[in-house]
Amino acid sequence: MSDIAETVSEAVEGAETSRLHSWIAILVALAATFMALCNVKDGNVVQAMAQDQAKAVDAWSYYQAKSTKQNLAEATLDQLTVEKALTATASPEARALLEQKILAYTAAVKRYEGEKETIKKSAEGFQADYDRLNVHDDQFDLAEAFLSISIALFGITALTRKRGMLVVALAFVAAGLVFGLAGFLKLDLHPDFLARLLG
Repeated sequence: MSDIAETVSEAVEGAETSRLHSWIAILVALAATFMALCNVKDGNVVQAMAQDQAKAVDAWSYYQAKSTKQNLAEATLDQLTVEKALTATASPEARALLEQKILAYTAAVKRYEGEKETIKKSAEGFQADYDRLNVHDDQFDLAEAFLSISIALFGITALTRKRGMLVVALAFVAAGLVFGLAGFLKLDLHPDFLARLLG
């Protein structure tokens, strides 16, 4: 009679193990699929960040070039103003030419100042977009990390058949899903502590 009870017990245990392995296989497949989608989206976010960073660097370089031109125009304007003051006895044509040049350089200084402001706003816009994208990059990175850990824990669960380990693995899947969905939905969920710790 004990042989029958032992056989039944082994059959029941085998069925439970088989069911547990089936659930683990399904959960691993789902976690890996979502992790792959997060990875693809994260790659796109990183490319957009690189473009914004390059555009910001270009804009700030252009801003610096305009500043240099403005400084040269201001120096020339100062020089022309002094020259005008020193040539009080110059001919009316010479004084008119100096006055014309002073007006041209005054207009150039004002124009450069306006152009610099436009370029500055553009560069700051690229930087703001980079910072916004960086939040989503961190979200996808955290999603991938949590999902990778969950897959490892699922493997340990399959080997040890400990249901408590399954619960821990599911907690990591949940965290990965939260951060992944936050990235896809462009939510402002950013755990600064984890980002700094892993960054």
